[in-house]
Amino acid sequence: MAPRHFLDISDFDAATLKNIVTRARGMKDARIGQPKGKREASEPLKGRMLALIFERPSTRTRVSFEVGMRQLGGDTLVLSSNDMQLGRGETIADTARVLSRYVDAIMIRAAKHSNLTELAAAATVPVINGLTNLSHPCQVLADVMTLEEHVAPLKDLTVSWVGDGNNVAASWIHAIGRMGGKLRIGTPEQLAPSADVLAWAKAQNADVHVTQSAEEAVAGAHCVITDSWVSMHDTDTASRHNLLKPYQVNSTLMAAAAPGAKFMHCLPAHRGEEVTDEVIDSPASLVLDEAENRLHIQKSILLHCLGA
Repeated sequence: MAPRHFLDISDFDAATLKNIVTRARGMKDARIGQPKGKREASEPLKGRMLALIFERPSTRTRVSFEVGMRQLGGDTLVLSSNDMQLGRGETIADTARVLSRYVDAIMIRAAKHSNLTELAAAATVPVINGLTNLSHPCQVLADVMTLEEHVAPLKDLTVSWVGDGNNVAASWIHAIGRMGGKLRIGTPEQLAPSADVLAWAKAQNADVHVTQSAEEAVAGAHCVITDSWVSMHDTDTASRHNLLKPYQVNSTLMAAAAPGAKFMHCLPAHRGEEVTDEVIDSPASLVLDEAENRLHIQKSILLHCLGA
């Protein structure tokens, strides 16, 4: 039987994605009032080992997967490319085959999307996408969970993405294409989502619209989302700042969204650049809730991948 990978939201149907979110919400609800480090009563992943490979730095992804796996009764092994022969020329495929003999699942935060797909192609255990330059599905499922907790089901919402049409934006396009709802993307033409992901959205009849106007993108939106202007793999820092200044999320832009609109950001935030303090620290901000929900979504993804 082929391993049950979690590589991109676009790989799954709506029912599977909704089940992952629903299970995550149930586990979160069950933990209310419980000690943070407490394991699940049944420890469904007891005796299982998760390898975490980091080719990029991480805070939320590392902590949420480590804590989540341990709450489920399992354990983790954290590796960077410098820790392994992978950093000295061993192929990704050989690394995948060897790790598959030692562990029950592999999460990778990859420098390139091709590293993820090559690892998954060779592994005989589930591989989870913890972030690549092209997508960030775990983050966006946590975002969906957060929005549905605070506002309404995604299918009933208009979501605005403002800024760089990056990997998180791509996973938002996948989420809308699979789970419904409307997505309005305000971005400079030079930083728009890739033609491939937009073509995928069109083929799915997804309600996704791209504009170069931040104000047009947020009009009527129930939630405004942004991300840092410069990602870890970007080198054109000055050019990006100049392009993205008109897309800063501030109180004026939030006022153009629907009454009571929420704000989200996957963090880390560069305050005073893509978002102002008055927005990220406002009652409308859900940034800490979405960061917390990474833990619960990660646990649900692990259970899905390991059939537990």
